[in-house]
Amino acid sequence: MIFHGKNLVNWKQIGYVLDREEQLPLANAQTTLGIFAPTIRFQEGVFYMTTTNISDKGNFYVTAKNPAGPWSNPVWIKTPGIDPSLFFDDNGNVYITSAQNWEPIQNGIVMSEIDIKTGELLSEPITIWRGTGNKNPEGPHIYKKDGFYYLLIAEGGTEYGHGVTIGRSSNIWGPFESNPANPILSNANAKGAVDLQQNLASFVSLTVVILFNSFCTY
Repeated sequence: MIFHGKNLVNWKQIGYVLDREEQLPLANAQTTLGIFAPTIRFQEGVFYMTTTNISDKGNFYVTAKNPAGPWSNPVWIKTPGIDPSLFFDDNGNVYITSAQNWEPIQNGIVMSEIDIKTGELLSEPITIWRGTGNKNPEGPHIYKKDGFYYLLIAEGGTEYGHGVTIGRSSNIWGPFESNPANPILSNANAKGAVDLQQNLASFVSLTVVILFNSFCTY
């Protein structure tokens, strides 16, 4: 499903991204499998949604001119692991990152340059960051600000130790310097339960403040 909103609180469903069998083969999906971690990007009039079908061929992206659809059939990507995310650089190069937490690469964020028209990898996947040492670095996203590349990831697994960490580099291939304030967002060792009924917009605003304040204190 895909939703549209203007204030991070009120959302309206406008369509579906994966809505037919040729996009979403789930015959082999078991409990906890299927689609992992979709990410949406927009570049030069085209929307890109990347994700992993853990029960089929792995990582892929689909495209659309209108986010409400229709979306294309999958373009399968031979990048390892899960949680693929695209980054469009200023010079026209496009990169794909993903998380590899099993053989042959363990506990690493990997990246390749990619031909966005065909999905062909233009370079071999290499490990660009292993995070701060917590388990299961995953969910990578690259951003560019003031000449630095920022690599935002999750660590700790989807459980009590889950957190958000970030590193930066002047070169997209690294090395990435870990933020001294990592993790920049975490519920680890938090006392009491989080009130999920709190205002979502306030939470998102706080997250953005934490993120960009951490940039300034790097």
